Amino acid sequence: MESAGNVWSGVLAGGEGARLRALTTRPCGTAVPKQFCSFQGGRTLLEDAVDRAAGVVDRARVCAIVAQQHREWWPSALEGMPMQNVFVQPRNRGTAIGVLFSILQVLARDPEAKLLLLPADHYVREEAVLRRSLRIALSRLERDPSTPMLLGLEPDEVDADLGYILPGEVDPLGGRRVGRFIEKPPVHVAEQIIAAGGLWNTFIIAACARSLLNLCMQRFAPIVMEMRVIMNRAASAGLPQAAGWAAITEMYERLPEVDFSRHVLEGREASLRVVQVPACRWSDLGTPKRVGDTLRRLQIARSPHAHHGGESSDVLINLAARHAHMENAMRN
Repeated sequence: MESAGNVWSGVLAGGEGARLRALTTRPCGTAVPKQFCSFQGGRTLLEDAVDRAAGVVDRARVCAIVAQQHREWWPSALEGMPMQNVFVQPRNRGTAIGVLFSILQVLARDPEAKLLLLPADHYVREEAVLRRSLRIALSRLERDPSTPMLLGLEPDEVDADLGYILPGEVDPLGGRRVGRFIEKPPVHVAEQIIAAGGLWNTFIIAACARSLLNLCMQRFAPIVMEMRVIMNRAASAGLPQAAGWAAITEMYERLPEVDFSRHVLEGREASLRVVQVPACRWSDLGTPKRVGDTLRRLQIARSPHAHHGGESSDVLINLAARHAHMENAMRN
């Protein structure tokens, strides 16, 4: 897919998926982060996310942000992606650090970069619907480069486990300003938010890389400056994964965990816009309950005998089959 020049995508794939470990833990006790699992067998969620990005951004500018401790899983899922587009963090330090790590590497290659950030662990049934909204967000970004665009999804049910965006007034480009962020409200509050036009926060963001960097600077400038200095030194050595790896690793040992939504975006609502995405049977598959709810909504037949238990390192965990197996075990 050819996109406008300077448009990059960063697929965020460094998370641990701790809330889903009831489904993603192997018999040996190893928990597989959900982005390296399959929803129904076959491709991983990470592979689906890379293709989602490549549907609107030139594949040569699609990057993935991964963690060193997940090296057992991500090389096969990212096979074919140029290694310079695989941004390996020494460890996961939260979404804000992962975003900053990718921003600095993209800006080093393209100072005018626009960046589409996509989580690696989403399931989308109707990809074409989401793709149209991604293109709308990027189009609006072309006309208003200084303003980050968040994608908010029209809810198809009340869900108290998700974050919500309450849109504000209409902006001159036909989008909406962000009025409020509301994180995991009680069910009765979620009902009121949806009635008022609230949207699910997908954590999909389209923004100029420098705008995102400025947001980070406003919230944790010392971390930004230190990371920039150390990564510039590593890059100047010509072999950032070798010559600079020790310094980057030492820095990551000292970094706090920083959440992008909570620590960077909240409080900056006036400078953000939201693009409304029609319902497209989306889920973040964040908990076993959400996996089950997604399967029920899609009326997907599940077999408890396929791909559960005893997986080797080269066999994917099938979340649908694991969920069916768990439900059967609870009944018996």
